[in-house]
Amino acid sequence: MDNDVSAGSGTTTVVGRLALGITLLAFGLGYTDVIDGVSAADAVSIAQYVGGIALFVAGLVALRDRDSANGTAFVALGALWFTWAVSADAAVSDNAAGLFLLLFALVALSLTLAGGDQLGQGAHGLFFVALLLMAIAHFAGNDGLTKVGGWFAVAAGAVAWYAATAALAHWPTALPRRAAGRGVTATG
Repeated sequence: MDNDVSAGSGTTTVVGRLALGITLLAFGLGYTDVIDGVSAADAVSIAQYVGGIALFVAGLVALRDRDSANGTAFVALGALWFTWAVSADAAVSDNAAGLFLLLFALVALSLTLAGGDQLGQGAHGLFFVALLLMAIAHFAGNDGLTKVGGWFAVAAGAVAWYAATAALAHWPTALPRRAAGRGVTATG
């Protein structure tokens, strides 16, 4: 198996992915209603300080270290998490909340399509699906779809958490590649 630990193995990337993983897990679990008495509102402090401030600072440090992919992702997501957290008590219409989630989803889609390592793309892609489902749920007034989006956010958080842990523990961070055609074998 390929142990491509060079992708995202820097300290800043590990901290950023841990911050993203924790925030996504808290956010997603809050929307799933799987833990009695825990809602998305309970994730606001984590979103503000861990997902907002810590992730934003990790992004600035990554940009200083010339890691433009992770730096851009962490700064953009940090700013969005901070905005979500500080506006959590604001009374807004379902359409306004849906629009914010849709715009947030477009950022996640851009980060997915921008490339990078497989785990980063996977986390951003799952987060995009979560936000898109939640946006549609707000527009349509469908609580069931919000819960499904919550589960996608939980999956995205688990991928981000694994990416950070894998970099620290030197676990595999890339899927093994198959040979190009029938009868082709890899040498090495």
